[in-house]
Amino acid sequence: MNIKQQLENDVREAMRAKDELRKRALRSALSSIRLAEIEKGSALDDAALMAVMQKEIKSRHETIVDAERAGRADLAAEAQAEIGVLEGYLPKPFSTEELENLARLAIQEAGATSPTEMGQVMKILMPQLQGRATGNEASQVVRRLLGA
Repeated sequence: MNIKQQLENDVREAMRAKDELRKRALRSALSSIRLAEIEKGSALDDAALMAVMQKEIKSRHETIVDAERAGRADLAAEAQAEIGVLEGYLPKPFSTEELENLARLAIQEAGATSPTEMGQVMKILMPQLQGRATGNEASQVVRRLLGA
């Protein structure tokens, strides 16, 4: 069962349990997935589904920042709870050591020796992350390993 099917089933369960927070978070994610499918013109693969889920979580993080800036702790807490719900559908994130090992392998494969070759390394590394680390986290590790 892929993520989309799991989300659909869990929305039904949340509706039966009258869990409004979970229902709202899952419906929002499903809506974003459907929109991405319409834009693409076909069903999304697992990597694309992960990207949509990451985007949803990032959106909630931005909501938290804005809510805190506006003094709305209630909205920030709600967004944080929705993040908790959505993160349950993502694979376990890479540990720092795992991410560094992948980055070292990508650096070796690209033959990179300086920060100017970071793009080549990221091109190799990004497909391996598949929702388990963000591009920002990966670029920080690669930059540090290349001595930038």
